[in-house]
Amino acid sequence: MHSITRKRWRFRQPSVIPGFGLALGVTLAWLIFIVLIPLSGLLWKSSALGWSKFWALALDVRTLYALRMSFGGAFVAALVNAVLGLILAWVLVRYRFPGKRILDAMVDLPFALPTAVAGIALTTLYAPNGWIGQFLTPLGIRIAFTPIGIIIALIFVGLPFVVRTAQPVMEEIDREVEEAAATLGASRFQTITRVLLPGLAPAALTGFALAFARAAGEYGSVIFIAGNKPYVSEIAPLLIVIRLEEYNYAAATAIATLMLLISFTMLLVINLIQSWSRRRYGYGA
Repeated sequence: MHSITRKRWRFRQPSVIPGFGLALGVTLAWLIFIVLIPLSGLLWKSSALGWSKFWALALDVRTLYALRMSFGGAFVAALVNAVLGLILAWVLVRYRFPGKRILDAMVDLPFALPTAVAGIALTTLYAPNGWIGQFLTPLGIRIAFTPIGIIIALIFVGLPFVVRTAQPVMEEIDREVEEAAATLGASRFQTITRVLLPGLAPAALTGFALAFARAAGEYGSVIFIAGNKPYVSEIAPLLIVIRLEEYNYAAATAIATLMLLISFTMLLVINLIQSWSRRRYGYGA
C-alpha cells in the first residue's frame, strides 16, 4: 500500500535524459526573461497611454491600412503556402527524380538567406526593368512596389514552414492505404480528400500557423519590394520604425500592442481549430 501511495504522488517519472530540474529552470527563465517580461513591458507602456489616446493612435487611418496590409497579406500568403507546401512536400516524399536532393535543400534557403538579400533579389526579378518584370510591364502587370509583391515575398519566407511540418507526417502514411482505397473503387480525388487530407489536416494547420506568424512580422524581405507607399503598400512593422524615427513612441507602442493582440487572437483561433482537427483525425492516416 505504501509503495502504491508513493508512486501515485510522485512528481515526475524517471527519464533517460537526466537534469529535469535544471532543464525546467532554464525553460522557465527563458520564457520569463525573453518572452513574458518584454511583452508585459509593452502592455504596461500601452496602458500608460490611456484608453482614449491608445484607440485614437491605434485607429488612425494610416495605421489601419498598414495593419490590413500586414495581416491580410500574411493570411493570403499562408493560404498559398498551405497548398503549395503540401504539394511540394508530397513530391519530395513520394517521387524520385534527378535533382531531388538539391530541390529538398533549396526549400530551406529562406531560413539561411538574410531577409534583406531575399528582398533585393525579389525586387531585381520583379521590378519594371527586372528579369521577369520587364515582360510583365508591357502587359500592364506590376509586381514590385505593389501589394502583390509583398505577398510574393511573404510566400517566399513562409513556404519552408509548411513543407517541413508536413513532410514527416507524409512519410508515415503507408502506400497500402492508397492502394486499399483504389481497390475499393475510390477515385484519385476521393482518395486525396477522404483518405489523405484528414490525416494531414493537423500538420497543414500547424504549417499554416507558423507561416502566418512569420509573415505577419516580416520586415527585411518586404521593405525593398513593397515600395512603402502609405495607404497602398506600407506594412505595420515599417510604420512602427517610422514612428520611432519620428520620436513618436506613443504611436509606435500603440501599433505594436495592436499587432500583438491581433496576432495572439488569430494564433489562438488557429490552435483551437488545430486541436479539434487533431482530436477528430489524428496525425496518422
